Amino acid sequence: MVPKPKITLYLDTVSPFAYEAYHILRNDPIFKNVDIKYVPIFLGGLMNKCSNTPPIKIKNKDKWINVERLRWAHAFSVPIVTDMPPNFPPNTLPVQRVLAGIEASSQSQSAVIAALDALYKSYWALGQPIYEPAQLRSVLASSLGGEEAADKVLGAAQTAEVKQRLVENTDKAFAEGAFGLPWFTCTNTKGETEGFWGVDHLGQVVQFLGLDKGVSGNGGWKSVL
Repeated sequence: MVPKPKITLYLDTVSPFAYEAYHILRNDPIFKNVDIKYVPIFLGGLMNKCSNTPPIKIKNKDKWINVERLRWAHAFSVPIVTDMPPNFPPNTLPVQRVLAGIEASSQSQSAVIAALDALYKSYWALGQPIYEPAQLRSVLASSLGGEEAADKVLGAAQTAEVKQRLVENTDKAFAEGAFGLPWFTCTNTKGETEGFWGVDHLGQVVQFLGLDKGVSGNGGWKSVL
């Protein structure tokens, strides 16, 4: 039996482009037969390891990224706020530690996906402040089955084990070549593995995995293939 192609998507909720990549992988039928794993990392830690400058601190690029995120959202019909969320960019450690804790304690990706779906919708589609404790607890309660479940993962996020898990996830992304997000580590049906950066390189991901014959004619794929 030919193995399925695989994608590991490294992400941080602060990145609009990681959100767009996540939404596309979750919803575009071209990826329906791909094994996908979503791994939370701390983007600030990755940028530090790479000695990389955050794009928001680069003149002209800080303005360009806001235009570019809207272009890709429009191309792939990704719901996203027109204006950047308030106080962008926030400190993502609390949210990313929660996600790392959910990932570490789950037998499958279902809980991670449920939390990511809710957090991304709240922050990037609705512009809500998920980095404020009350909003974070509310979103987690709605996606994980109630306040008790939310409090459990919030408590776990404060433990040394979960903090270390996020560090290890970030280190692994760096070891696989990541210097920004979204980062895709992809393995095709031949067993070959390569890394790809950016939602604008999804076309290369699709081609490497041998999925390009199933690409629909929407504007998003026309712009990357």
